[in-house]
Amino acid sequence: MKRRTALIAGLALMLPAAAMAHGPTRQKVTLTQTVVAPPAEVWAAIGDFQDMSWHPAVFSSTGEGGNGIDATRILTLGQEGGPTVSEVLYKYDAAKMSYSYRITEVAVETLPVTNYSSHLTVKPAEGGGSQIEWRGAFYRGYPNNDPPPELSDEAAVAAVTALYQAGLDALAERFGALN
Repeated sequence: MKRRTALIAGLALMLPAAAMAHGPTRQKVTLTQTVVAPPAEVWAAIGDFQDMSWHPAVFSSTGEGGNGIDATRILTLGQEGGPTVSEVLYKYDAAKMSYSYRITEVAVETLPVTNYSSHLTVKPAEGGGSQIEWRGAFYRGYPNNDPPPELSDEAAVAAVTALYQAGLDALAERFGALN
């Protein structure tokens, strides 16, 4: 009985320290853009996992597997020989005009995130046109406490937001923005 009481007391003393010793929290970004074009036309432009030529940050895209589960792609950013992002497709639904993918490899200097997954969806918008939704969940690029500013939660959210916004702005320019 004394041993059990001592164990419980020891655990109780450790709980406050454990509560304070937490790592990063999962961050989320969701951006939407409503465009004039019908959903099928927008999906035709962005629905091929292997082709991200619609995004201004992507210089080239190569991959294998088409739109099948576990298909891969490597995005070269900026210019020839620029930084790369490797991704894998884990969900694809052409009927729902949606796909989900995750990053398998990226330098945190390129995109300051870890454990990144993303979803891209096109839906009919109220009153006509299409609503494009791009959402992602990820952890900051520095997994421990006290990250440097360039690998912080704020830096990760800012980088992903800028990435999504650039793509959605390009689609708004291409198809005509409604919002």
